[in-house]
Amino acid sequence: MNRIFSKDILRSYFFLLPFAVFIIAFILIPVVGAVINSLYKDVTFREREFLLFDNYISLFKDSGFWQSLRFSMLFILVSVPFELILGLIFALLLNQIRRFRGLIWAAVLIPWAIPSAISARTWELIYNYNYGLANYLLSGIGITGEPINWLGTNVGAFISVVIADAWKTAPFITIILLAGLQGIPENLHRQSRVDGANFLQGFQKITLPLLKPVIVVALLFRTIDALRVFDVIYVLTGGGPGGATTSLSIFGYNYYINGDFGYGSTISVVLFAVAFGLSILYVKLSRFEAGLR
Repeated sequence: MNRIFSKDILRSYFFLLPFAVFIIAFILIPVVGAVINSLYKDVTFREREFLLFDNYISLFKDSGFWQSLRFSMLFILVSVPFELILGLIFALLLNQIRRFRGLIWAAVLIPWAIPSAISARTWELIYNYNYGLANYLLSGIGITGEPINWLGTNVGAFISVVIADAWKTAPFITIILLAGLQGIPENLHRQSRVDGANFLQGFQKITLPLLKPVIVVALLFRTIDALRVFDVIYVLTGGGPGGATTSLSIFGYNYYINGDFGYGSTISVVLFAVAFGLSILYVKLSRFEAGLR
């Protein structure tokens, strides 16, 4: 008992206090509030009514919810691996740079540092049917004769959103993986070359295994971020055409702005549960917890 309340332990609790306050104030309380609110019919200008689980039953019967869930899952399955491959390629290239390293690394982060709404607006101009850069380049090199309606078809809108999101977030993965590459001792690669291993063999036997914990962290961050994607889709397509690019975040947002806070909270709780489940799945499948022992 005395050990629990020793000076060192109490001091460590004191340093953890700001973090605990932040977690409680900005994560725990909003989540608990959303869960409680999801049990009510809370619509603007109407009396609040306790429904228990009726909102959840209605949600699971809602075709719009399942459509947005399918899009969100497909968006994760396509965008996250695509961004990981791009980030890994760029990280391997940047890791070889010796001159002006700091300046180049900072330049790589520029797309990620640009606010999402601004970068999405830029891509909206690039995809414009009449004067967009994408159609201008494709017609200029003779690939297409007619302009492509990038944002007007289901497939075109999905591809456009994935590309715009990858342009912004691949630098984030690049920097994370680059930090991991910097932590791999150079003498391991040097010894492998002495033993006759080529680049691919060294990457497979040394780089990839040692980089696995960093890859898991990058994938986890990007998966959660992709699940709650909002800005780039809202600016580019608004969830269209015909709801084809409506993510769970946009689906819930539409109910919030229409004053249905109870149903919107229900969607937020389900979104949180899906994100939490994916986080656990990543850790279990990667056996990342074994590396922490």
